[in-house]
Amino acid sequence: MNRRLFIDGEWVEPDGGHYEVTDPATEQTVGWAPEASRDQTHAACAAARAAFGAWSRTAPQERAAVLARAADLVAGRLEPYAELARAETGATTVTARRMQVGVAAARFRRYARVEPAEWPIAPQINEAGPMGKAGVMGALAVRQPVGVVTCVTSYNNPWANTVGKVAPALAMGNTVVVKPAPQDPLSVYRMAEALEEAGAPRGVVNVVSGRAVEVGEAAVASNDVDMVSFTGSTAVGQRIAEVCGRAMKRRLMELGGKGAALVFDDADLTSAVAGIGTTFSFYSGQICTAPTRVLAQRGVYDRLVEQLAAYASRLKVGDPRERDTVVGPVISAEHRDRVESYVELGRKEGAVVVTGGERPPLDRGFYVAPTLLADCTNDMRVAREEIFGPVVVVIPFDEEDEGVALANDSDYGLIDYVWSADVARAFRVARRLRAGGVGINTVGRNMEAPFGGFKKSGVGRDVGSYALHAYSEVQAIVWPG
Repeated sequence: MNRRLFIDGEWVEPDGGHYEVTDPATEQTVGWAPEASRDQTHAACAAARAAFGAWSRTAPQERAAVLARAADLVAGRLEPYAELARAETGATTVTARRMQVGVAAARFRRYARVEPAEWPIAPQINEAGPMGKAGVMGALAVRQPVGVVTCVTSYNNPWANTVGKVAPALAMGNTVVVKPAPQDPLSVYRMAEALEEAGAPRGVVNVVSGRAVEVGEAAVASNDVDMVSFTGSTAVGQRIAEVCGRAMKRRLMELGGKGAALVFDDADLTSAVAGIGTTFSFYSGQICTAPTRVLAQRGVYDRLVEQLAAYASRLKVGDPRERDTVVGPVISAEHRDRVESYVELGRKEGAVVVTGGERPPLDRGFYVAPTLLADCTNDMRVAREEIFGPVVVVIPFDEEDEGVALANDSDYGLIDYVWSADVARAFRVARRLRAGGVGINTVGRNMEAPFGGFKKSGVGRDVGSYALHAYSEVQAIVWPG
């Protein structure tokens, strides 16, 4: 099936024809995605600009109703949407259902139920100043939508990542242009269909896809765009930030990660191994929040390496449609080659490949075996660069201060983790980590907690109420007291 672009409420034939979307598990064709031209991308941005005035003045309750209907539609089509997501991304069936489509429906529903307290900012009345009573002023701070938001989304979760941007942006009264990742854009067009059916007015939501760099460049640089929300690599994020900086555009950037997991001598190793092991299984390691850089205290180092290796070796790698599959493929042959090149680099740098390191014996698909690299040092490239695959490196440390210093010695600072039976120490260490989030004895997420990174892991915070803040400007209104 050939998809069309979604511009100004119409399904439009792409100027650049179509390109193949490949199932990374079978290497078969999932469908054909439209290749937008620069002019069509600009038309999408212009449509969002034209629709902004009316949509921003629409009552919040009406906007919420659109999101609520979209949530119901997505939830009601869970199975076909999840099957498409599985085929495009290579995620296991359970992950596609729960963490992709299921989370997308939940995010639509969450922003359809914005609490009144999330919108206003408390009024401020100043005391009489040098001008006496004449100087008393009232001030009200209110949230206003930013305007047109370009949402550039990642390939690892085309449903949850996209809706995590679109839903709060629409709830705040913005209009959007979505540029999905070229590897798996078909799910994003399904999202657009759901929003159209839910009653989103024409021009409020626009989707343009393409493999050509010019599509994303046009969606970011357009004079009709006021803000860019991007999830992806730090390298691409830096280029987008340069464009936004020149035009003074607001930006929200969720970039790369190299999460440190500090495991202390008193840690519950079963919990630590299960948490760190999600790097092997969850999206096959293609997730920026993964605890990929393990810092193990000497007293537990050998046991932790042994248990992680045993855990990784038990995981079934294979067809994500099969119920007992835990590790599916990575997104493409090119990315598989990249991950494998890092494993080989680790060997050359002196790391010990404890398990994995060889391509699984499967006839088709872009698979990487769960790989554990031990006896690493923090200056190795495998310990410093984001691999984005099922690869974990382990580094020993002696004292708490050394562990914290190693964790912070990174260009990244998205989410770090601490495992210790001493809760007071765990919280103390967490406060010393230069990361946007810290998990204590867990890799779980609280979806109302602010999400974002320090350093090269990003700019800004989203999720929960913080997403409403991210997609709004604060306006001050002042009057005589």
